[in-house]
Amino acid sequence: RGDWRNISSETYERFEAFESIEPQFIGRIVFPIKDASGIIVVFLGRHTTMNHSPKYLFHPRKVKIPLFPLVTPIEGKVILVEGIFDMLNLHDKGLTNAICTFGTNTLNVEKLELLKIQGIDGVDFLFDGDEAGRSAAEKGAALAESCGLSTRNIALKDGEDPGSLSANTIIKLKEKLYG
Repeated sequence: RGDWRNISSETYERFEAFESIEPQFIGRIVFPIKDASGIIVVFLGRHTTMNHSPKYLFHPRKVKIPLFPLVTPIEGKVILVEGIFDMLNLHDKGLTNAICTFGTNTLNVEKLELLKIQGIDGVDFLFDGDEAGRSAAEKGAALAESCGLSTRNIALKDGEDPGSLSANTIIKLKEKLYG
């Protein structure tokens, strides 16, 4: 699947995305989600039509979903985004320290403490540019700070999300954040 949602086929390949013939995953792009040790803990299928419900399907269900992927921090920091396509877009355009939380309600102290163990000392929150995203970023930053991580909230304009940012915008963001 190349260039779906303006993400290159190389990026999909890097994250081992595939199309499945399993009935529950037909019409979905499937990603193997790995934990910090490299073990696949769950498969995430994103339906390719915008109005399909559910949009996202995890298999198996009720698994503890890690922050994803394991990345090399830039200046000791990672960028935390809400969804996998937010993360994919940033990686695709060169901001390779982005990780996703698979929804703001899954972020917790346990996951943030694992970042510390991995040698990360700061989290830059880049959540959606709506009221829910801004509120979730503030709550996430408070959690991260309680774990001893430094934080920055990167505000997007109303209606913007990291998955729709252009390559030029992402390059400027990278320069602003990390020089």
